[in-house]
Amino acid sequence: MASTRPYEVTFIVRPDVDETGFTMVVDKVKGWITAAGGAVTQTDIWGRRRLAYPIKKLTEGQYVLLLADLPAQALNGLERNLRLSE
Repeated sequence: MASTRPYEVTFIVRPDVDETGFTMVVDKVKGWITAAGGAVTQTDIWGRRRLAYPIKKLTEGQYVLLLADLPAQALNGLERNLRLSE
């Protein structure tokens, strides 16, 4: 197994996603991390917060912080998946 480093992965989920959908999104991101050879060490749900500026006409989002140990080469794939995910 490649050596891993600790990373903070912060992402925002649309505010109109219900609790079940929110859990599915968080689990999907965790799955991408584990599939890339990493491990999620902590999950911190910050909840609904105001965005600094509107994104696609939305002013709020549900913030999530994941602490994860990841191999450095897995970052590009994770970032790509996060960017492509609505």
